[in-house]
Amino acid sequence: MTTGTTSEISTFKGQDRRLRADRIGLAGLLLSVVAASAPLMVTAGVMPTTYGTMAIVGQPLLFVILGVVLTLFSFGYAEMSRHVHNAGAFYAYIARGLGGTAGAAASVVALVAYSPMQFGIYGIFGYELSGLLDKHLGLAVAWWVPAVAAVLVVGVLGWLKIDLSAKVLGVLLLIECVMVVAFDLAGLADPGPQGVSFHAFDPTTLGGGGLGTALCFTIAAFVGFEQAAVYAEETSRPNVVVARVTFLAVGFVALFFALSSWALSVAAGPDSIVGLAQEQGPNLLFALTEERLGGTFTDVMHVFYVTGMFAAMLSFHNVVARYAFAMGREGLLPAAVGRTSRTSGAPAHGSLLQSAVSLIAVLLFAVTDGRPHGDPTAPVLRLFTWSGNVGALGIIVLMAAASAAVIAFFVRRGAARAQAPRLIASGVAGAALVVIAVYAVKDFDVLLGADPGSPLRWILPGTIGAAVLAGIGYGIVLKYLRPGVHGSIGLGNEAFQLEKAASAAGPRGD
Repeated sequence: MTTGTTSEISTFKGQDRRLRADRIGLAGLLLSVVAASAPLMVTAGVMPTTYGTMAIVGQPLLFVILGVVLTLFSFGYAEMSRHVHNAGAFYAYIARGLGGTAGAAASVVALVAYSPMQFGIYGIFGYELSGLLDKHLGLAVAWWVPAVAAVLVVGVLGWLKIDLSAKVLGVLLLIECVMVVAFDLAGLADPGPQGVSFHAFDPTTLGGGGLGTALCFTIAAFVGFEQAAVYAEETSRPNVVVARVTFLAVGFVALFFALSSWALSVAAGPDSIVGLAQEQGPNLLFALTEERLGGTFTDVMHVFYVTGMFAAMLSFHNVVARYAFAMGREGLLPAAVGRTSRTSGAPAHGSLLQSAVSLIAVLLFAVTDGRPHGDPTAPVLRLFTWSGNVGALGIIVLMAAASAAVIAFFVRRGAARAQAPRLIASGVAGAALVVIAVYAVKDFDVLLGADPGSPLRWILPGTIGAAVLAGIGYGIVLKYLRPGVHGSIGLGNEAFQLEKAASAAGPRGD
């Protein structure tokens, strides 16, 4: 890969082009990435939807299966993290393995995938918080008011030190986990009509309204574990910490969600869980909890359900801000985006850009929510569902491409024999992810709850395809018009070091 000229990679000059190292250790990084998985939001929102809409009783088994697939993916991904330290993570890995054009495409897909997932959480956060304000304080507030407030608060925290954000995320995450574990224990201690049944782990329970849709929802619940690589430049001992956090996060999420979805099925009864989920929707967890732990505990759980959404929003914001920073630093976005705050070392301009885009997205849905006075279900049915599903599909595509990139990277370096077990694992995981992506697109109408003939069932997943094509086109343009920028894609701080070396060597005679 070529390094380009000094002028073409001049965006690397200055300390404000580099993230500050040693800001976050193993514990803080683990809490930050697991917070994106939003344990309480998944248990209360994603799981009832999978049970009710897809009629998949075997959801706990899906978490086990996907836990295995993503663990296989992590063998190559974590090994790659030892060799490439770049806030661009996915797109940097893909560029280093498959070339600058593929890296440019991956950078566009990353922004298109992670940003909508954050937008969707703003919608459901606003909806739930406005409901709590109305119920407990008698305040009638439109959903978009708390959503806009959240955009502003998250933007401020994103501008500050990452270790501060990690502390906020850590506290909220731990409380969420305690709440869910309390329900799990209560559900198993006081089971439904079928008693403590393991029927949900029977492979025959994977039939239903759409296995592909359920797989996509379940993948969305895991999203976050892969974000450890985004913080590689800011961690202590990135060669060790990123890999450990990746495996710990995958293992924790798989085990935690498999047990929690099983506890839901036991509390309701395997024969009744689908019907109850269709009847109760997102209220399923709270209804089952109130029966066992009382109204006060359930009200407190509902509050932390909302704070858990805030933690997930902050986690996604930090990730997108770092992707934007990495792209600005390498010339894929305007150079100003690739600057950090001189006081906090955070990717301040990337954070500001993401806050602006999030604000526009929230306000756009607020003014087009279907009724003059606002449809109260709009942020859940459209902003959350549409954005979340599109984002999950994009991340599946990125993981599949990263699996191929890992193989290409080590083969090019002549390390295929030494890394053979990891490369085989990457190949198996990549193939599985491609299959999941195909099934998800095929069944996208079920994900949306739309008519099979609705144009949305192709338009929404088509945004990921459009992002891929746009990114490839952008990469080709850079290759011919700005070859230095094209050659530096994925190099990150390595390009900064190469520029310094080139400057020290003086002008070349050729």
